[in-house]
Amino acid sequence: MNKEQKQEVIDLLKEKFSQYTNFYITDTESLTVGQVTALRRTCFDKKVEMKVAKNTLIRKALESLDNEKYAGVYDSLQNVTALMFSESPKDPALIISSFRKEGNSERPALKAAFLNGEIFVGDNQLTALTKIKTKNEMIAEVIGLLMSPMQRVIGALQNKPENATAKPAEAVAEAPAEAPKSEGEAPASQE
Repeated sequence: MNKEQKQEVIDLLKEKFSQYTNFYITDTESLTVGQVTALRRTCFDKKVEMKVAKNTLIRKALESLDNEKYAGVYDSLQNVTALMFSESPKDPALIISSFRKEGNSERPALKAAFLNGEIFVGDNQLTALTKIKTKNEMIAEVIGLLMSPMQRVIGALQNKPENATAKPAEAVAEAPAEAPKSEGEAPASQE
C-alpha cells in the first residue's frame, strides 16, 4: 500500500469517526473468509457499517481528529481489527453476541467500544453493552411512566359503577323519618 492509498484509508476512517458517535473495535483474527462475509452481511442487514483496516491507520485517523478524546482505545489496536460503526449504541453488541452463539465461537471478540464519548474496554463488557437502552427505548419508558397514573385515573372513571351516584340519594330516602318534637314536649320516659 503506497502513501496515497494509506491517506485515502485514513480520510475514509476520519469521515466515519466523524459521522458516527458509536463504534466498536473487534478482533476478527481467527475468523474464516466465509465467517467474515457472513458477519458483514449481518452488519449490512442491521445498518451497521463494518470496516477492516490496519491498526496504525486507524490510530492515525483517530489522532488527527482528537488525540485525547480517543486515547483510551489506542491500546486495543492490536491484531486483526474490524470496526463497526452504528447509530445505535447496542446494535453491534447484539450482532457480535448472536454471531458468537450461532458459530459457537469466541470471535469476534470485543476489544473496545466508544459510545457517545464513553469508552468500554474488553470483551467482558459485551453483555453489559447488549443491555444498554437506546434513546428511543428510554423515551418510550419515560412516556410509559408518565402515562401510567393518567391511565389508572381514566380507567377508574370509566369503570365506575352506574349505581354509585344513586347510593347517597337512596340512603337519604330510605332513612326512617322521625316525628319532629315540639319545643315544650318532654321526652317520653321509658318505664
